Amino acid sequence: MSGPEDRPVSDRTMEERPTPAPEKSGGARRVALVTGASAGIGRAFAERLAREAYDLILVARRQDRLEELAASLSASHQRSVAVLPADLTRLEDVRAVEARIAKEPTLDLLVNNAGFGSHGRFAELDRDGEADQVQLNVLALLRLTHAAVAVFRERGHGSVINVSSLAGFQPGPYTATYSATKAFVNAFTQGVAEELRGSGVRMQLLCPGFTRTEFQDVAGVSTDEIPGFAWMEPETVVAASLDSLKRGELLCIPGTGNRVLGAVFRALPAAVARRVGGSVLQRGLR
Repeated sequence: MSGPEDRPVSDRTMEERPTPAPEKSGGARRVALVTGASAGIGRAFAERLAREAYDLILVARRQDRLEELAASLSASHQRSVAVLPADLTRLEDVRAVEARIAKEPTLDLLVNNAGFGSHGRFAELDRDGEADQVQLNVLALLRLTHAAVAVFRERGHGSVINVSSLAGFQPGPYTATYSATKAFVNAFTQGVAEELRGSGVRMQLLCPGFTRTEFQDVAGVSTDEIPGFAWMEPETVVAASLDSLKRGELLCIPGTGNRVLGAVFRALPAAVARRVGGSVLQRGLR
């Protein structure tokens, strides 16, 4: 339902390209690393965090988009922006991002936003694509969270935002793999948050509903039957997330309607939720 990441794949050697910014006079330097930063919610996080005086490390597949965004943020907000192209379905790229997290002395925030979904009958979907979805939405998020939390615990501060979805609160016929990966993110983030209680390290579980990004096109979901009022803009989602983080809240569901829907999803018996959800999502098949 949310639209965290872009999907075009290219074989290339991963490299980090910093975009220089003028030196700041005084004040502690804060750095945020955002995955899936080239579009949608990830790009909105990068733009908002630059306005809030964060230096940035931007991670995504599409190097051209990352470099365009880095140049824009550096010029507009006088921030230091590092570009780190990576395909997080590849273990070697994930490990390179882990290493970047470990060596950044002032990293204060990790936004695990990269992810994608598919739509269709599971038995008819591409097997490798479904496996890649688990690799990106689950395993990459787990590894990068572990890398960041290991650093943050030693320092006694730092935050991780894991971008999930309302889809993680219910079984998802016709989005079975996506909903399952987001259910993992929901349970995982809450479990880790409890372990970190009192450590100074904050976790946030961000669960948007329908958000105007590239996600639906990539997943092959028809949006014709989704009413206009159900949609949120990425910038609104990010504003809600960062406000919630400042209040120290674990769960953030942006939008009053989405919060009501999330409560309904959690209250419904699984059998009812999967039948209702399956009926709705089946109509969206292209």
